[in-house]
Amino acid sequence: MLEVDFILLALKENFKSLMRYYGCQNMVRPIKKVIVKHPRNAYQNQEKINNEASKLNYLGNPDFGKSCIDFDFFVGLLKSIGCEIHYLPTENPSSIDSIYTHDPCLVSNEGIIYSNMGKLDRSNEPNLLENYFKSIGVPTLGKIEYPGTLEGGDIVWINERTIAVGEGYRSNAEGIFQLQNILGDLIDNIITVPLPHWTGPKDCLHLMSNISPIDENLFLVYSKLLPVSFRSSLLDMGISLIEVPDAEYLTMGCNVLAIAPKKVIMIDGNPITKSLLLEEGVEVHLYDGSEISFKGSGGPTCLTRPFLRT
Repeated sequence: MLEVDFILLALKENFKSLMRYYGCQNMVRPIKKVIVKHPRNAYQNQEKINNEASKLNYLGNPDFGKSCIDFDFFVGLLKSIGCEIHYLPTENPSSIDSIYTHDPCLVSNEGIIYSNMGKLDRSNEPNLLENYFKSIGVPTLGKIEYPGTLEGGDIVWINERTIAVGEGYRSNAEGIFQLQNILGDLIDNIITVPLPHWTGPKDCLHLMSNISPIDENLFLVYSKLLPVSFRSSLLDMGISLIEVPDAEYLTMGCNVLAIAPKKVIMIDGNPITKSLLLEEGVEVHLYDGSEISFKGSGGPTCLTRPFLRT
């Protein structure tokens, strides 16, 4: 009888998983649904790019035409695994930074938690994302409120019950405290990871600048910018670390998107990191990030907001 009950419970859980249309307390399972914002809707035109790029601390002005072509190729990689693509519409006011859809929220298994952005120029983006999620029936779990700040790029799901959050210029202690309260019983542990000053508050240093999950027990890291205690805790959890070389950190070699276990998308131009991943049996797909990533300091994780992984 106990065996029958166990089988029925397993079938029930499998059915619930199949029926789920949102939920993402994991960063390596296959992406089923994702929100992106095409350059046509984020950048809109070359004039808008030229007016905003310098103010937003871009390294250069993205070329609008090439950005659209490169983004289409990038989205094609997501479609190749059967991912359902949701495009955010053009909405104003929003800056060219709105192409980076990962930052304005966090997706839990019980709904969306909306950020309060540490970068003031992006303060309206959580509202725009909320409008879209509401339109497709995805519920809200909570919102980070002032004086708390929190951005999605600072949040890493170590596993479904453990979350790490970078505390720095974009996400503060109050924001992390609010996040823990909102998640409640959905997690067992939240790890605060102090981030360094690095190049200052105007630049973008998220926790995900320094760590990318590749598989359940395999992460890509740049250890020189990780606290010893956090790095040690990853090793204690049985996670193997692939080290990004110095020469490829500034070319965003550490910002890698897992689209499935040991299957990733990364920016072309980081051959050493690519080789290290291949040696670990990782399938690597490349895209040209010269316009949509390098100039705005946003890699493939930043360009995507997965909201269903199964």
